[in-house]
Amino acid sequence: MSRLDINRSGEMEVFARVVELGGFSAAARRIGMTPSAVSKLVARLEGRLGARLVHRSTRQLRFTPEGEAFYGRCRAVLAAIAEAEREVAAGAVPRGRVRVNSNVPFGLHWLMPLVPGFLTLYPEITLDIVATDMVIDLIDERADVAIRVGPMRASPLIARKLGESRMAVVASPDYLARHGAPATLEELERHNRIAFNFTRLVAGWPFRDASGATVTVPPVGNVLVGDGESARRLALAGAGLARLSHFHIGPDLAAGRLVEVLADVNPGDTETIHAVFIGQGAQLPARVRVFLDYLADHARVG
Repeated sequence: MSRLDINRSGEMEVFARVVELGGFSAAARRIGMTPSAVSKLVARLEGRLGARLVHRSTRQLRFTPEGEAFYGRCRAVLAAIAEAEREVAAGAVPRGRVRVNSNVPFGLHWLMPLVPGFLTLYPEITLDIVATDMVIDLIDERADVAIRVGPMRASPLIARKLGESRMAVVASPDYLARHGAPATLEELERHNRIAFNFTRLVAGWPFRDASGATVTVPPVGNVLVGDGESARRLALAGAGLARLSHFHIGPDLAAGRLVEVLADVNPGDTETIHAVFIGQGAQLPARVRVFLDYLADHARVG
């Protein structure tokens, strides 16, 4: 065949109506065609199949064994098409692989605890999770969803806000007992500040000075890390000061494992957490949509 015949299901539906309604005229009225057009369509179908499907007479149509067999196959094909359309329209049972890229703190402290409950609801979905604080390209990495923390760059991606959380400079009680708690920005200069070894949109630590203006202090120290969870663990171990988000260290602050310092000059800035993805509405696969909905409902970051 020289071209793709994209109207075979339409021919099958017309032929099925001819069989079910007992004639060309009745079928034509049901589907909005003329009797001659229906007759020509069936003749064309017979020509392509190389088999007589209908014996015509002035009084009635009689279907050949080949026509009856073809009608049975038509019904099966049309039923399968209808079922496929219903499944897609209703979302069916979401299934397949959802590739998720998350920054390390959100992945460990928020995403991982949600996985068992999500998979209980959607056992046909496989979650493929990569945790990294590096910003990845969704298309290059073939990711369906990425968790982005901090300012959003201009992008064609769709973003769904999961929450926002205040930033704080913290240290362990042990570190503060050994080095003292900085009371001013000048005293901060003599403290070890845990830094990141990758480029960030906000490079330094912002504070308010005596005039109320925002000043930025570079995080200078003798240790750099590639993710926020490593910075948290080093702070807990007494290696220095770290500037982290409350969504990450809230339980540590509540338990006294970490202590906030320089709170009086904290500018009150926040980190916003977004789930970003490609496509929306009907373009978004059901497996991705239900994951995003579950994440938004259960990961209430504040």
